[in-house]
Amino acid sequence: MGFQLTAVAVPVQMYAVTRSSFMVGTLGLAALVPLVLFGLWGGSVADAVDRRRLLLVASAVTWSATLGLVAQALLLSRSPAVLLGLTAVQSAGYAVSAPTRAAVVPRLVPIAEVPSANTLTFTATSLGWVAGPLLAGVVIARFGYAAAYGVDAALFTAALYAAYRLPALPPHGETTAPGWRSVLAGLRYALVTPVLLMSFLVDIVAMVLAMPRALFPQAGQQWFGGGVAVGWLYAAIAIGSLLGGLVSGWIGTVRRVGVVLTGAIVVWGLAVAAAGLTRTLWLCVALLAVAGAADLASAVFRQTILQTYAPDVMRGRLQGMFIVVVAGGPRLGDVRAGASEAAFGLTWAWVGGGLACAALVVALALAVPTFRRYERPA
Repeated sequence: MGFQLTAVAVPVQMYAVTRSSFMVGTLGLAALVPLVLFGLWGGSVADAVDRRRLLLVASAVTWSATLGLVAQALLLSRSPAVLLGLTAVQSAGYAVSAPTRAAVVPRLVPIAEVPSANTLTFTATSLGWVAGPLLAGVVIARFGYAAAYGVDAALFTAALYAAYRLPALPPHGETTAPGWRSVLAGLRYALVTPVLLMSFLVDIVAMVLAMPRALFPQAGQQWFGGGVAVGWLYAAIAIGSLLGGLVSGWIGTVRRVGVVLTGAIVVWGLAVAAAGLTRTLWLCVALLAVAGAADLASAVFRQTILQTYAPDVMRGRLQGMFIVVVAGGPRLGDVRAGASEAAFGLTWAWVGGGLACAALVVALALAVPTFRRYERPA
C-alpha cells in the first residue's frame, strides 16, 4: 500500500513540475533500464544464494530510495532529474526483490496449490493497489508529496520484518555461479519453450500497447476536473483485480489455459479502449476495473505456467524475466502513451493502444498453435 502511494506521488509531482505527460512517461524509461539489468542479474543470483538474505538486501535498497524521495520533497525540489534518478534506484531494488519473492512460492506450498497461492498473492497485492492510490489522492491533496513518501517509508518496515521472519531458503539442486552466463542459460531455456515464450510476449503486447497509466494525471484534470479523480484512475485497475481475485476460484479449474489467457488479454485491451471514450468518471473507473479483473486472471495463468514448468534451480532466472516483462512492460507502456499523446492527443493515445493490443494478441495466438492449445497438466 505504501509503495502505491509513491507510485502515484512521483508521476503527479513530475506533472506538477513539468506540466508534460511526456515527462511523466520518461519515468517509465528511467525505471526500465535498471529493471531489465538487475531483474535478469538478480534472478541468476536468486538461483545461487539464500533467497531470504537476498530479499532483505534488495528491499533495503528500495527503502533507501523512498527515503530519498522524502528528502527531496521536504527540500521543495523541482528537479525532474532527481525524480528520475530516485525512480531508477527504486527500480533496481525492486528488480531483485520481486523475482526472489516469486521464486519462494513453490517452496512454501505444495505444487498443486501454486495457482491458489498466486491468486491469493495477486489479490492481496491488489488490495494495496486499491487502497494506496485512493489514500494517495487524499494525502497529496491535504499534506503534500513528502507525507505520501513518508507513509511509504514507514509502512516499508513491515515488509522488511516479513522478509526477516522467513526461514532460510537456499536453492535446491545443483546451482550455477550467478552472472550473465547463468542469465543466458535461462534465456535459452525460455526461448526453446514456445509456451513460456508466448507467456512473455502476450504480456508485453498487453502492457506496452494498452497501459494508459501515464495519461492519468492529464486525464484526471482535463476530463474529470482534477481533485481526487486521479487517485480513482490509478486505483481503478486494482479495484478490478481485487474483485476478480475474490471470485477467482474458477481459475484453478481451467484446463485450456492458452485459450482463456488469450481471451483475458483481449478483454483487457477492449475494456481499456472503452474507458478512454467516456467522460464520466464512475464509468471510466468501472471499465478500467473490468480490465483489471482480466489482468488478474492473465497474471495468475502466466505466473503458474512459469512456476510449474521450471525446476527449482531455474525458477529465479525465469522469475527475473517475468518481473522484467511484468514491470518493464508497463514502463514501456508509459513511454508509448506519453509519446502517443504528444503526437496524436489524449484520446487517441488511450483508445488506439487498447484496440491494437486486442488485435495483436489474437494474431499471435493464431500464429502459435502450441500456445493456443496449451492445457494445464492434470
